[in-house]
Amino acid sequence: MVTLGVVSMLTDISSESITAILPLYVTGFLGLSTIAFGFLDGFYQGISALVRIAGGYTSDRLDQPKWVAFTGYALAAVARVGLLFASGFTMLTAVISADRIGKGIRTAPRDAVITASSRPDNLGAAFGVHRTLDNIGAAVGPLLAFFILLLIPDGYGTIFVASLAFAVIGVTILGLFVPNVRTRPVEAKTRTVRAPRPKFDWSVITSGPMRRVLAAAGILGLLTIGDGFIYLVLQARSDFAAQWFPLLYVGTNVAFLALAIPLGRLADRVGRARVFVYGHVALLGTYLAAAFPIADAAATVVCLILLGAFYASTDGVLAALAAQLTTPETRGTGIAAAQTVVALSRFISAAGFGILWYLVGRETSMFIVAGMLVVAVPLIAVLLRPLLVTPRPDAASGQPALDDSETSR
Repeated sequence: MVTLGVVSMLTDISSESITAILPLYVTGFLGLSTIAFGFLDGFYQGISALVRIAGGYTSDRLDQPKWVAFTGYALAAVARVGLLFASGFTMLTAVISADRIGKGIRTAPRDAVITASSRPDNLGAAFGVHRTLDNIGAAVGPLLAFFILLLIPDGYGTIFVASLAFAVIGVTILGLFVPNVRTRPVEAKTRTVRAPRPKFDWSVITSGPMRRVLAAAGILGLLTIGDGFIYLVLQARSDFAAQWFPLLYVGTNVAFLALAIPLGRLADRVGRARVFVYGHVALLGTYLAAAFPIADAAATVVCLILLGAFYASTDGVLAALAAQLTTPETRGTGIAAAQTVVALSRFISAAGFGILWYLVGRETSMFIVAGMLVVAVPLIAVLLRPLLVTPRPDAASGQPALDDSETSR
């Protein structure tokens, strides 16, 4: 799991060095509008949804999660080459699509490996450890971009070359050093070769508690605007944020880094659905901190801490919750389904927010989304109420027991 975390760390150095400069590169260097950036940011968030379930399903059927994940990591690395030649909206869209499709392929198989390598009662903490390593890379990437631009004004090409180098190193480590942990139970592995495979049970994903989780993730994802928009709002109202723009990503990821393991452990103790819902209260605080006209460094720092807390409460926790509610045979697909819903909803959110910003302005659009989130969070708490319980390990499976009304559906 640690080696896989190192792979994710290197890959995030690669991807986040690009993410940190993408808003400025698109709206400043290329001179495109916020609508264009919203579309690109939506693609960045959501295009991976096209293949997430396919990646998880392939991993489950082949029981080869490492190599399915490897395919995704390798595709994303190849896409970095395209950044060296992308100079317009169309080419940039194509490169981002290839990169994010690679992410979509790799994410669920990677999380399935983490699940298979961890104890059920320690799953939230295991994802927290992985996300911690992942976010070390997410913090280093923007720092790398910042120092390159500090030394080389408009040095975007240099950033793209460095991004490619880190991506290649990560893929190499994955191929050579990460074990191919299988996700099926031992009994399934000892069957005779001619024994038929068990029928894939889609009802595990499309009914019962997982259906509630997917609905909640989709609704809240529609109200989660891209980080780039938040940072552009901060930049417009604060000289501090404008001067240190690439480091805003560092601040968020440092907060995520500090909180991922504690909140993962908290989710194991008090319930993963509970922490997932509370994380969106932190997102609400982020919107308000960004929208109120307080032009000082302290307000910016508070905004970044709240945004990091939101990701620490939802990213790995949602994957752990999906793993908790699925069987070993459907785990990769279940995780992918949750991630697909989030990716699709955030694609719609980013594109819609870009248009809303264009029509009513940055602060007003932030307050509109914040108001909708105020209404949505209590409704989601009601939707997930059967899951908002402290986990009680089931004697037979080691998985947290669910409310009787949910397990009977």
